[in-house]
Amino acid sequence: MVRFGLTVVRHGETRFNKDKILQGQGVDEPLSATGFRQAEAAGVFLSNVKFTHVFSSDLLRAKQTADTILGKNKFCKDLEIKYDARLRERKYGVAEGRPLTDLKAMAKAAGEQCPSFTPSGGETLDEVRERARDFFEFLCQLAVGLEQKEQDMHGAASSSGTSEEQLVFPWTNHCSEAELSSDNSGASKILDANILVVSHGAYMRNWIGYFVSDLNCTLPTNLTKSQLSSVSPNTGVSHFVVKLENGNLLKPEITCVCLNQDSHLVDVGAECVASKVF
Repeated sequence: MVRFGLTVVRHGETRFNKDKILQGQGVDEPLSATGFRQAEAAGVFLSNVKFTHVFSSDLLRAKQTADTILGKNKFCKDLEIKYDARLRERKYGVAEGRPLTDLKAMAKAAGEQCPSFTPSGGETLDEVRERARDFFEFLCQLAVGLEQKEQDMHGAASSSGTSEEQLVFPWTNHCSEAELSSDNSGASKILDANILVVSHGAYMRNWIGYFVSDLNCTLPTNLTKSQLSSVSPNTGVSHFVVKLENGNLLKPEITCVCLNQDSHLVDVGAECVASKVF
């Protein structure tokens, strides 16, 4: 069985997030001072997690966040960050660089609701989901390839895996005892990969929606519907464990350990938790 950890983090705040201006793909803003503090706090929160791979959107706000998080890590400071356009924010077309209120007005004029409304030149939700699906399948293939390589090197009888989940200590504070015991028992603690992904709010919400609706992701017992549909705060952290029985890419078993976790932002400032603009 192939088993890998997947940690997904939203980028830190930019000045456009604070001012509620849509960035999408066409506005490539750097992190603000607050955004860098958020990224540093996320890095400290994840500092004992031994990642094997790091992927980031190729937009500047995500790249700076990924670099800052790795800079705080005790194990992975020199790990290469791989940039992937499939992790970019949803494209908002003519609405990019304009206030969120303008997008809502466009949607209202078209007789539609946000976020399902697609402005001219923007991506539909289905197109964003297809990007997310394609990238997730790539991660599954990566993990299967690593497990097969491990078996080829050491034989099927040897213990495979490159990272132990007991190093991922932050999750113990944000899920139930039952979820921990079911996921962390015995030899299953060994992960074939432990992957960090840095991306964007609307993209992440769509990706998680794909996990839940298409792949029947198991959710934390205390998660509410409003939490599930909310956009992650800047540097919100979500963690998943993905299992592929017999390397079957078509039927991944996904467990969400925590969703949009933001306790690391408590000392950064209350304004950091509230920003929901993409």
